[in-house]
Formats: sequence, C-alpha cells, structure tokens
Amino acid sequence: MLLLIPPLTQLNTPYPATAYLKGFLVEQGYSVHQGDLGLDLILELFTKEGLSEIFDQLVELQQTEGLDIEVSEMLRKRRLYENTIETVVGFLQHKHETIAYRIAQRNFLPEGARFQAVTDLEWYFGTNSVQDQARYLCSLYLEDLVDMIGASVGPHLEISKYAERIGRTASSFEPIKEELNFEPNLVDLKLQEMVARYFEKEVHEVVGFTVPFGGNLYGALKCAQWIRQHHPETKIILGGGYANTELRDLSDPQVFDYIDYITLDDGEGPILALLKHLEDPEKHPHLKRTFHRKDGEVVFQDDLIGGDFGHATFPAPDYSGLRMDEYLSMFDMPNPMNRLWNDGRWNKMTIAHGCYWKRCSFCDVTLDYIGRFEEAPASKLVDRMEQVMAQTGESGFHFVDEAAPPLAMRDLAMEILKRGIQVSWWTNIRFEKTFTPDLCRLLAASGCIAVTGGLEVASDRLLALMEKGVTIDQVSRVTKAFSDAGILVHAYLMYGFPTETEQETIDSLEVVRQLFEAKVVQSAFWHQFAMTAHSPVGKDPDKYQVIRTGPEFMGFANNDLYHEDPTGADHEEYGEGLRKALYNYMHDNGLDFPLQEFFDFPIPAPTVPRKRIQKALKQREESILKIPGYRFFQHGVLLTEVGRKKGQVKVEMQGNGRFEEFSLPEEVVLDLNSKWVAMAMHLGEGLEVKATLETWAMMLGISADKILETEWFKALSRNGLWTIRC
Repeated sequence: MLLLIPPLTQLNTPYPATAYLKGFLVEQGYSVHQGDLGLDLILELFTKEGLSEIFDQLVELQQTEGLDIEVSEMLRKRRLYENTIETVVGFLQHKHETIAYRIAQRNFLPEGARFQAVTDLEWYFGTNSVQDQARYLCSLYLEDLVDMIGASVGPHLEISKYAERIGRTASSFEPIKEELNFEPNLVDLKLQEMVARYFEKEVHEVVGFTVPFGGNLYGALKCAQWIRQHHPETKIILGGGYANTELRDLSDPQVFDYIDYITLDDGEGPILALLKHLEDPEKHPHLKRTFHRKDGEVVFQDDLIGGDFGHATFPAPDYSGLRMDEYLSMFDMPNPMNRLWNDGRWNKMTIAHGCYWKRCSFCDVTLDYIGRFEEAPASKLVDRMEQVMAQTGESGFHFVDEAAPPLAMRDLAMEILKRGIQVSWWTNIRFEKTFTPDLCRLLAASGCIAVTGGLEVASDRLLALMEKGVTIDQVSRVTKAFSDAGILVHAYLMYGFPTETEQETIDSLEVVRQLFEAKVVQSAFWHQFAMTAHSPVGKDPDKYQVIRTGPEFMGFANNDLYHEDPTGADHEEYGEGLRKALYNYMHDNGLDFPLQEFFDFPIPAPTVPRKRIQKALKQREESILKIPGYRFFQHGVLLTEVGRKKGQVKVEMQGNGRFEEFSLPEEVVLDLNSKWVAMAMHLGEGLEVKATLETWAMMLGISADKILETEWFKALSRNGLWTIRC
C-alpha cells in the first residue's frame, strides 16, 4: 500500500495522518510506503531547472497574452531568482546556514511584492538574530515565487494549499470534473510526474490519499486521474478530514471515475476491513464506513460489527519513508507564537481523541472526530513520543488535539519529568480555570512552550450563546497564568456569530486590545463565523435566529452553509479592520490608537471599561484550600540553607531553570526538609496541600489562607514547589 499526502498542507513538517496509518498497518502485517506530494512538488518547482522552465513559459505568455506588472518585474529578474533559488531552499532546510549573513544584508535576494511589508528588521529581530532575519526574508522570497506561479502558469498554487476554491464550494461534483478535464497546467504536470516516481520501482496495489482540507482535494484527484490512466488495476482510497465533514451525504457517483473508495472518520478500522476485503471478498465481505460505486450507484457500506480501535491501543506513528530532512522551516510574520506553525519540524501526535467539552454551538460536535472522546495513559503517550524521537531525530511535538484535556496534560507533563526526557511541545486547549498558575508552571517545566485556544468572541453574552463554558475574566486569568510561566498564547477569534451586533464586535476588539496590552496574549487570528451542517447552529438555525439560504446540495459536498443573520450586524464589512488592528497588536503597534483608526467607515465607541482586563487580572480565584485533591510536588529542585537571622532562614532554591534566594520562617524550613523527598515527583505521591498548610499555620500562628498570600510562599511556588490537583 502507498499512502500519500496530496498538495498542500505545510512545508515545514508532514501532516500526520499517513504516519499514524502506516504505524497501525505495519503492526497489522502490511507493507506500507508513504510520501508527501506537497513537499515533492515544491522541491521540484524550486530548483534552478524548475524555475527556468517556469520562466520560459512566462516568456511565451508575455508574448501571447501579456503578464501582470508584478509578474513581469519578477521575470525581468529571472537570473537572480535562478541563481539563488537552490541556496534559499537549502538554507530553509537548515543547510549552509552561514549564507544567512549575506541574506540579512538585503543585497543578496531579489525582492518582490511581499517585501513591501518589511520595515525595520532590527526592531523585530534585534541586531544579533541574523538567522531569523534571513529565514524571514527567504520566506517572503518563496511566497513571491508562489504568487508569481499562481498568477500565471499554475493558477491553483498557494503556499499551503492547492485549488482550495474548487474544494471549498463543491456542493456539485460537476465543477471539479470540469477542472480535472481541462488541459493540465505546468504545476499539474509536475504533480503527476511526482506521482509517477512512486510507481517507478513497483506498482502499488492500493493507494490511499488523505485529504484533510479543501485545499488538498483537487491535488488528490489529479493524482488519482494519472494512476487510473496508467495503472487501472490499482485501487484508490480517499479519506481524511475533508471526507469526514463534507462527503457524508455523497450521492453523485462521478467521483468514482477517479477513485474506488471513500472512508469516513478514523481510517484504521475502515482501511483494515477494506484491505482484507480486497484480499478475499468472499471471506471478508463486510466493510466499515465506506462509500463505493455498485451498479452505477453510490453505496455506503457499514456492516462490519466492531472493527474500531481505541486511542490507547494505537502504536506510535511511523514517519519512515518521508523526506524528514528536506522540509522547509519558514515564517512570514516575525511573531514568536505565529511562526510555530511554519518553522521547525514538529512530530505531530494527539493526547486524546475527540473533544472532552464538545458543546460549542459553532463546532462540528456531532462528528466522530470531535464527539467521541477517548484518552490514553500518559505512560503510553510518552512511550510513543520516545519511539518517534528515536525515528525522526526530532524532540519537538505538536499535539493536534481538538482541545487537550488539562488533566491529561498534567499527567503527560509529570510522566515527561519523571523520565527525564527533554522535549518541546505545544497544543490546543480550552481556556478553562483548571489551568492554575502552578499547573502552567508544571507544563512549562516539562517542555510546553505554547498553547492555542478559542477565545472566539470577547463577549460574555455571545460566549454563553456559543456554550464555550468560559468567561472573559476567566480567559484573562488563564492566559496570564500561561504567559507568566513563559508559555506563549495564541487566541482564535471569531466575528459574525449569529445575533452579534456592531457594538459587540467593536467591544470584542477592545477586549482583545486590552489582552495584548496586558501581555497575556502574544498572537491571535480573526475568522468570520461559518455555519456548518454538523454544528448545533447548522442543525437548528431557528434557535440562533439565523436563516439558512443555501447552497443547494447537488450530490457531492455538504458542510459549509450560507445563511442570513437578520438581527446581527453586516459582518462582512468588519473583517479588514479587525485583521488590520490585530496585525498591529501582534507587532506591539497601535495599542494606544483609537479603534476607529483601523476602519474606513464610522464605528461606535467601545463600551468596555478601559481597565476591564486589568480589573479581571486582579480578581482572586477560589482558594485551593476549598478544593479537595491538591498536593505539593517538586522535581529536581534543590533547597539549600545559606544563612539565618531572627527566626528566618535564607535559602537558595534552584531548579526548573530558576535560581533565587529568599527567606523562609525557620519552622517551615524544618518541615520542608523533613518532607522534601516525599514531594519528589518521581515517587508519584506528593504531599497533601491542605494538611501541610494547616501544619504551617499552627506553627506560625496565622491562617492557612494568609500563608498563600505571603511572599515566601509565592517564591516557593514560582521556583518549583507546585500545588497540583490530583
């Protein structure tokens, strides 16, 4: 079997679906190969030879049809691009890195339209971050080239997607079929050449395409078209996130002119059943969650009893066969959080399957990948991490959960610390109150460097309507806890939710401004609300006072819905102003500007108090003494006495990257010394917080609550004596 990632997802790291499937299928005894066609395509186009072919076609176009001004200007600089392209690609692959000094001087690379946004690089990167400056400039250089190709000889090409427009609005298969039957453009031909290479040494009996997004669909079908033509005996399977969300109501059989099967939800069970069926149809007649064509009609077959596998039972993903050393580390925005998506080769895994909350009214909570929540023991997760690290040589992990459970994150962090492995990791969360400052410090000590989470609409009314289960005040304190622990925070923001008024949109922007001003959020992204068929809003639009207006389902995709919002604002007109404000805030600009500065039409003044977030950050959470289950832990922290004076002991505390001297009451030092080993994380027990604090309170003649407010207790906490709920 050959598993392929069609173009394009990310250039810095492989999409994990094929690696998960390969790990599983190899364990089942199958021979499996895998490849990333997006990376293959980019590395084919961006060579000296590849660019020369592109520029030769541009010359022909210029003579026959003419070119855009920006494309013409880049054509004029073709020799500069041809002479630098392989150096740039190599540099982005972490090769010949000393060229960074020349690149950063701004006289080495030809510069196109993307460079117009570059202002003061020293302000962004400082004078010493030559590597970062060069990587940023090389990213803009490649994006200029992608823009040039997309505007001319390869109209479907974008930096992280291919023909997304075709897949995004595909209620009917006819437009896709029409596009597939056009004369292939240069990029299409290169893509099919990449597929052909996988068949040079052997003809694969089965090919599986993972299609996570609409921007992968056309590429997958274009490749399948070539396989059909040259190897008609090969069976072709399509699955992944796009199929899971868009194709559940499939009735048009035409797609099966290009592929043989479409599987839904987790692919392991359906593909295993399908492979057994292909080996021996009489012995294995049953299939699981699989579309196919029979007698000219679409059939959905799901008659296999059982056959699914739990999250805890899967082996580690298997990345062997992918070109791991050839991915490109890029970033197009000098923002430390934003760049994580495109910079560095991250091992992608999941902490849990599905979402433990699964209530948000805008989310596809009725689908299996969100609605079915399963966890795996932390020991199993870290086993997988160690296996993947040994295979890839990379110690960075991006856990791509819908929303990682905070207690599972706690257990993961403790297991990492117990084993003493050194990793960096980040994941997606809900900004819920379980994330206390001490839990955030524990996560940071284990290697957590960033979290992303949905703030969505900074309005308590709308958050309640969304059933997010959080409030603005709570989000403020949680993001501060992460930021204080040194963990970067990215917030997903939404505008245009049903019934959202103009005033609420502007008030949301003011709350976001204050969050950036307080430095508790480092990065964010606005997107406009989209109604989907599998969300609570899509299933019951009347409840949310919106009207579904289309599109008409014509047998293929059915997910993204058109709607009207009679009581809400004209949401479309706010997008550009919101994005402009956010872009400035992420670069630490414009935080003192009136919000009107970002819009070219009159907006209402915000009604949110100017100190709303500051006030929220000063509010106290419920005392840990009132919540059962908290225990004291320390991990590899040294507490050393360095002096005494009037009942106070000066101590030196070091560990978890910190070093601090401060004074403690003598009685507390004696008690800590007798219990320090019992609090060691590798022993797994910890020390009961309430009983310990009450003991100290009796010794010192003050209340346990007062101890929590003392400077010496805060010093213990920030230096590695954590209060963790177990």
